[in-house]
Order: sequence, then C-alpha cells, then structure tokens
Amino acid sequence: MTRNTNHKILDCTIRDGGLVNNWDFSVKMVQDMYAGLSEAGVEYMEIGYKNSAKLLKGADAGPWRFLNEDFLKEVIHTKTDTKLSALVDIGRVDENDILPREQSQLDLIRVATYIKDVDKALELVRKFNSYGYETSVNIMALSHVMENELTEAFEEINKSPVDVVYIVDSYGSMDYSDIDYLAAKFQRLLPEKKLGLHMHNNMQLAFSNTIMGASKGVEFLDASVFGMGRAAGNCPTELLVSHLKNPRYEVRPVLDLIEKHMIPMREKVEWGYIVPYMIAGVLNEHPRAAMALRASSDKDKYVEFYDKLTSPEAMPTNHHSD
Repeated sequence: MTRNTNHKILDCTIRDGGLVNNWDFSVKMVQDMYAGLSEAGVEYMEIGYKNSAKLLKGADAGPWRFLNEDFLKEVIHTKTDTKLSALVDIGRVDENDILPREQSQLDLIRVATYIKDVDKALELVRKFNSYGYETSVNIMALSHVMENELTEAFEEINKSPVDVVYIVDSYGSMDYSDIDYLAAKFQRLLPEKKLGLHMHNNMQLAFSNTIMGASKGVEFLDASVFGMGRAAGNCPTELLVSHLKNPRYEVRPVLDLIEKHMIPMREKVEWGYIVPYMIAGVLNEHPRAAMALRASSDKDKYVEFYDKLTSPEAMPTNHHSD
C-alpha cells in the first residue's frame, strides 16, 4: 500500500490511446474525460500531441494529433484543478506553434526523445521553460540504452531547467527489478529532478512496475483509462486511482468513463494484453511487427510469429528507429 500523497497521475488516454484509433475521439468524449478525470482527482490529462501537421507529411489524423490552441479553448472552456499536458516529438514540432503559457490551455509540455537526441530535446525544453511551461523529458526505449550513454545524457539534463525526467518502458519489457534499479539510478544521478514513469503492458506488468516506482518515490505516474494506449497499452488509470491511498482520488468517475466510452470503443479497436505484444515484450522488441501481424489475416498465428522473431536472421534489429 502506497500512502505517499506526493504522487501525481498523468492520464494519457487521448494522446497514447490515439495511436490506436488515429486520434478519432469526439469532442464530447474528450470533454467527458476531462470532467471525469477532474472528479477522480487525477492531476494531469494529456490531451494530445502538439506536433505540426506541416512537418508530418501526409499524416491524416484527428485533431488531438496536432493540437490547435483556438480549438483547445473551444473544447475546454473552463479549466479545473486538473492540468493539461501535450507531448511533442523532436523534428515534428514547429516551435512557432507554441504560445506563451498564459495564452495557452496547456500547463505541461513533454518532449519525447531517444537517447541520441537528448541535446535537441533539452533545447526545446529551454524554449518551453522560457514560455512559462512545466516541462519533461521522456527518454524512450530505455531498455536499449547503454549505461555510458545514459550517464552522459544525465550530465546535460542536470544543467537544464527540465522539471521531470521520465523512465519509459517503450517495449513493455521491464519488470519490478528493472524499475527498482532505474529509479535508484535516476535519483542518484538526477538529484534535483522529479521523476516519472511511463509503462507499457506487454507482459501485464505496467501496473506492478508503476507502483514499484511509486513506492520508490517516483512522483509522476502515467496511466490511461482502461489501459488504452499503443499496442499493449498502459497502466490502467482505474487501478492506480484505486491503489494509491490518497483521499483525493475517487475511482467511480473513471468507471463511468469506461462504461460510457471505453467499452464501445474497445469493440471497434484493439489494445491491451495480447499474445503477439507479449512476445515482442519478452524479446525486448518494438511492437511494430506485432501491430502489423494484428492488422493482417494471420493475426492469431502466434507460433509462426514467435519463430519469425527468434530465427537467427531476424535477430539483429535496428533498435533506433521510431
């Protein structure tokens, strides 16, 4: 039982879940999400990506993929205590699209980066920080990062104004001992920074890993309603809200969101613990091959998929592609 009241839940259903349905969420649903998560006591809601449609050629997606400030003001008329965040990808964000915080509905801008681009991520962080935003750096695919690369990156991160540094289990391949080790390492080498966790559920460990981090003092905990997120999805918000013994949290409004919105959506699109995603997690691989399998007529040919991924010629994969 985690009785620490310093935790902050960041719900990323609309942003990470959008990777499942191409951000095809109705305005009504997003408004209901904001109202429900506010009532549940969730501190942050990630309302999408702040990437630029111009820089993502041919990307046709719902409005939550390329958040527009005027649109955002129409969607969220009145802010509650629940802050709004957006994620940007390096090379996909036009800095001129970012308004100063006092003119924006957003409070936090998170920068997703692979280890090789940490310097570019920190450049964006400095800019967003100067505009008045809270900021985070989310280091992706940590399970493929060399120790020395991480230590070097930390030296730069320490000098930057970034508020939160995220441990991201992109491939859903980590377990509690990895989180224990990484949380201690991040705390030791980034003593001034708050830490965050973003876990994927390939091996049904997203919740376990998240509460492990929470018990070690990691403050920012990512989750999504009904676990909706890319491929195997994320740590379910309803589990986290129920588990963290903080009088501020209330699970009932989250159950209402699941009943109203997630159940009907789950009939149309697929996410969550599914065997090909499990196989990718076990092998510490990007889920793209598993996602392609699930979109094909061979979607349940698990043995063939496993053999393909474990055959000698399949093994040297490129670990640095998106």
